[in-house]
Amino acid sequence: MDAERSATRGAAHYALVPFLLAIAVLLPACGGGDTVRRDAPSRSVAMPRTWPVVTPDDPERANAVLMRAIGLVGTPYRYGGNTPEGGFDCSGLVNYVFRDMASLQLPRTSRDLAAAQGPRIAPERLAAADLVFFGAGGTVTHVGIYVGEGRFVHAPSTGGTVRLDHLDGPYWSSRYSGARRVLR
Repeated sequence: MDAERSATRGAAHYALVPFLLAIAVLLPACGGGDTVRRDAPSRSVAMPRTWPVVTPDDPERANAVLMRAIGLVGTPYRYGGNTPEGGFDCSGLVNYVFRDMASLQLPRTSRDLAAAQGPRIAPERLAAADLVFFGAGGTVTHVGIYVGEGRFVHAPSTGGTVRLDHLDGPYWSSRYSGARRVLR
């Protein structure tokens, strides 16, 4: 019975993801800053991809990671930054959130995170709190935290803030290089 209750409680926590995404989408409209990178308008209208809902291996810790990451939307970008007070770069954000909410020590750079132990995940198998990587020519240069529905939280670039973006956006889809699951 306890296992049943624990599974139900984990599923209930995971059900908060769409609600948290809705709040995070509204945050920038409530006083957000300038966007550093905007996806260029596409010339043809493509149907958006349907992203399957994949339950994380550890729904409670994944929810904790998501709530903390989404709560940091709007925090200024700072190269080498790894605190809410000082700002974040992409890997600093990932390290802070996973250390704070999951007691997990991860490598510091996006390249080292991509090479870290953990299974590689196909895009259609992404679950909340998986790490998503971007780069070019086989070199990883950026990392974010997948939140569900094809979206991820990340600290994009100088002059910007922590924000949510779509994996299917032209800028990010052309640079997507894979994903890893670190919560198991």
